[in-house]
Amino acid sequence: MKNKAALLMQKVDFDIISYVCFTFLGYFLIGLPLAIIPIFITKTLGFSELIAGIVISLQYITTFLMRGYAGKIVDTKGPKPAVLNSMLFYVICGILLYLCHYFETNAFLALTILVLARLVTGCAEGMVGASPINWAILKVGKQHTAKAISFNGVASYGGLALGAPVGVIINQHYGLGAIAILTLVCGVLGYVFAKRKENIVSVAKRVEQSFMSVLKIVAPLGICLTLAGLGFGGISNFITLYYDYFEWKNAALCLTVFSSLFIIGRIIFSNAINKLGGIKVGIISMFFETLGLLVLFMATSPTVALLGAGLTGIGFSLVFPALGVKAVALVSDSNKGAALAAYGLFIDISLGITGPLVGGVISLFGMQSLFLFCSFMVLMGLFLCLYLNKLYK
Repeated sequence: MKNKAALLMQKVDFDIISYVCFTFLGYFLIGLPLAIIPIFITKTLGFSELIAGIVISLQYITTFLMRGYAGKIVDTKGPKPAVLNSMLFYVICGILLYLCHYFETNAFLALTILVLARLVTGCAEGMVGASPINWAILKVGKQHTAKAISFNGVASYGGLALGAPVGVIINQHYGLGAIAILTLVCGVLGYVFAKRKENIVSVAKRVEQSFMSVLKIVAPLGICLTLAGLGFGGISNFITLYYDYFEWKNAALCLTVFSSLFIIGRIIFSNAINKLGGIKVGIISMFFETLGLLVLFMATSPTVALLGAGLTGIGFSLVFPALGVKAVALVSDSNKGAALAAYGLFIDISLGITGPLVGGVISLFGMQSLFLFCSFMVLMGLFLCLYLNKLYK
């Protein structure tokens, strides 16, 4: 009996992985140029850190716009069309990145093309962000929602963890053009793989709720996620410039440590959501994330910075699934795709405002203020989460 149950759980795990692999691929392609773009904009093209932050964050404008559209597609037509569209967007992004590399001697033209590439990347992320999770949930059942969200988070940050250092290595040896070609090829392969999978459409009776009404329901939890996401956004967008400021090496390693500890945290502590409840886990997670960011702020060496990044990764690891499980539970079965898309908007908002907001803070108060500011924002999210824990009882 136990063996049968174990085999059943293994099948559930395999089914979930077979869908969230699209999330992994999507975020791997997002991660490839992530540690390179700030240096490319400031060192190769000669623009300021504020411009670099704005260009990086432009991606999240289109991600924000596409989330609602993707959620509607998932709930009415199934997740497969959204995933296919995302892969096509990655193909277009690869072409634009190659053009950016080709015209890099013309700073303004290259920057314009890079802006377009970031906007297209945002479309791709908006389409792939919640679609594979819903595909997996439709396949294995809503009772495995927490596991699907957790696996999807491992896939997304695992993709970033692998993509960032791979991108740095490829850029060092072959340049941005090679990253562009790899993006294009992976987009094509992802499209072919998704095309071969069966689409699944929810059979739940439709309870009509507009996307805006769903957004309003999940917004309090989403705001907590937005504030918590500023820690991750500060690391992912500015860690290369932070290391460059202190003349440290291996900034990509800091991203990898963050993402690796994020994955380990998801794997080891994922059951805590079912045992303690989503909001309580979110409170604990944001406490450790705040602590990690303060360690980064006080770091006097890259070794201590790695310790802070790892602690931040563990802290942030369960914020999304913990609050996400609660967000999905607040809506009907026929609107769960929209709920996940609406909830996911808030991490896009977080990462979207990180560039100009943190870039502005750096311009006014200096690079050394980066992680102090981020830790304060996450602390505000912790206090809000404490309030919501009382509100939802």
